[in-house]
Amino acid sequence: MSAPERIPPRSVTALDLLTKGELTVRGRVREASNAVLLCSVSYEGETASCVYKPVAGERPLWDFPDGTLAQREVAAYEISQALGWTLVPPTVLRDGPYGQGMVQLWIEADPSAALLALVEEEEPGDGWKAVGFADVGEGRTALLVHADDERLRRLAVLDAVINNGDRKGGHLLPTADGVLYAIDHGVTFNVDDKLRTLLWGWAGEPLAPEALEALTALAPALADGGPLVTRLAELLTAAEVDSVRARVAALIASGRHPVPSGEWPAIPWPPV
Repeated sequence: MSAPERIPPRSVTALDLLTKGELTVRGRVREASNAVLLCSVSYEGETASCVYKPVAGERPLWDFPDGTLAQREVAAYEISQALGWTLVPPTVLRDGPYGQGMVQLWIEADPSAALLALVEEEEPGDGWKAVGFADVGEGRTALLVHADDERLRRLAVLDAVINNGDRKGGHLLPTADGVLYAIDHGVTFNVDDKLRTLLWGWAGEPLAPEALEALTALAPALADGGPLVTRLAELLTAAEVDSVRARVAALIASGRHPVPSGEWPAIPWPPV
């Protein structure tokens, strides 16, 4: 799938293009567990590539009985925007060729931008944070590390807020111009602690000042009656919205990155 010809200019925003544009299916990601369709979207002379995930192609999840993957993907975008970090690509909920679904701007990742690695050492080197040891076969283990990168650190905070149950390496899309995007947020917002991630390198460490500032600004935006909560109420249950508030309050109160609970596998499998 080729990258978009260009990000839409200011006269046509990415959200306008994704919401109002004509979707044309170009292909399908066969290895995905749910239906993931690669599309082009066109509106007022502008065209871009996007991903369309119809609700009709979602497999039921016993531990996520309410809502849809598509709704949670859009809710994750709304929280990312409210934090001011733009970590999730523009994402909307709309009708498409196969019914309602999530439509998200396609992001072309830079394959040379290394954010994860397996190393033979017992400790991470400079510029890296340890996640844990991984079995690499033949009775050997290697240390899984991720970059000590402020963009990843923001993403670790976002994942804590949305209770991301599946942050894998393949969900990280660093671009050639230095922007980091993250995708695949369908398994989020559960009322139970389900945080599973490869970004445990800061576990227990103090939150960065910018993270505390963003969380402190987010808290009042989650008050009843505000535009953010009104939007989230269209996508999540009332209990899930309350849980977002509780997680934000807990992060502010502790001032630290969360640690694994021990009641749920901390690292997703497969990790990529």
